[in-house]
Amino acid sequence: MGYYTEPAKQIPIKAEVDVLVIGGGPAGFSAAVNAARQGVRTMLIEQTGSVGGMATVGLMSHWTGDTKGGFYEEILERSKDCDDPKIINPEKLKTVMLDMLYEAGVILQLYTFACDVIMEDNVIRGVITESKSGREAIITKIIVDASGDGDIAAKAGVPYYKGRETDGKMQPMTLMFKVAGVDTERAVLPGSFETTFEVPAGDLQTLAKRYLPHPAGHVLLYRSSLPGVVTCNMTNCIEVDGTKVEDLTKAEYVCRKQIEPIVNFLRNFVPGFENCYVISSASIIGVRETRHFEGEYTLTEDDILEARVFDDWAVTKAHFNFDIHNLTGSGLDETGVQKLFPQKKAYTIPYRCFVPKKVDNLLLAGRNISGTHKAHSNFRVMPICANMGQAVGIAAALCVKYDVKPRELDVRKLQAVLKTQGVEP
Repeated sequence: MGYYTEPAKQIPIKAEVDVLVIGGGPAGFSAAVNAARQGVRTMLIEQTGSVGGMATVGLMSHWTGDTKGGFYEEILERSKDCDDPKIINPEKLKTVMLDMLYEAGVILQLYTFACDVIMEDNVIRGVITESKSGREAIITKIIVDASGDGDIAAKAGVPYYKGRETDGKMQPMTLMFKVAGVDTERAVLPGSFETTFEVPAGDLQTLAKRYLPHPAGHVLLYRSSLPGVVTCNMTNCIEVDGTKVEDLTKAEYVCRKQIEPIVNFLRNFVPGFENCYVISSASIIGVRETRHFEGEYTLTEDDILEARVFDDWAVTKAHFNFDIHNLTGSGLDETGVQKLFPQKKAYTIPYRCFVPKKVDNLLLAGRNISGTHKAHSNFRVMPICANMGQAVGIAAALCVKYDVKPRELDVRKLQAVLKTQGVEP
């Protein structure tokens, strides 16, 4: 590989803020709103044209899991569009999230990519951004990396590994899409890999493995808030790395090529879908797993199975299963557990999981926090990530107010604020 030496140039400082949040998905959105509500000057940078991440531009069907309490429930209440508040209307949610950001006083900048860091030794002082306005710098006291892949944490030098500990393999990517023209009175809607139906041609999940193009091969269908419209979580691309642009491009193409045969399969085999047709598809590919960063504590699958309540809890009443999509094909991975998930109790996530090793003035939020591959398959879902954002946003604001680094923050101060918002173990 050859190299080009970029000439040195002065970069204008676009803004100086107290808290800078990178990434406007459920975690970053929640962090920005909650930091701003604490009265500190907060800015949110998002690379797409909408906030919400997978919940909006990613066309996710619903808020997953049995998580209770926290900021997540405020999002549900404000964006509800049908009898089931967990079903997402992405167009409504886009506007609701913008309203909440502006009501809180967040400085929002869309269509902007955070591409580099400003460091002083092991302390992060800001980021470099690229946008239509050019290359600019943003100086801040605390950064929250909610970019999903942890792009800023990686550039700052926080240690990490990718994917499964044993071999680095990562969960597959998916492009969500919606079909209309469904007779929902007759339609069968498998909502998990372990759910199937007997249809005229045989067992539905078995038929999918036989007739859908590999690595697609499962049926996951979900109601929407619109009549006759169903969300499909059925495209699949394996052996890809969401931190590589070539792999993102490959996944986009592979998944889009699967949409037509999936729709034909639905028409031919699934009751109620005989006249279905595509009406929309996600604007971004769904990346489930990339970097796992090293924090002051690493959440494990045993912590989740034991429903541990940590002394330094920051997220509470989290609950889901080990939703590990097959790393080598379709369906549930052999290490995943859905229907037979044994833990019925909620668990907590300690504050230490959000505090990365080696780098100061940085907090993590979302699927990039410190956790094992298997634990990650549980906490990566959007409701838990939203409540992570709540805790981390408040923690960032408290660090500014008390002039301390995140690893120096007295977690009891964070817990005291969370308790006033109804968040308790």
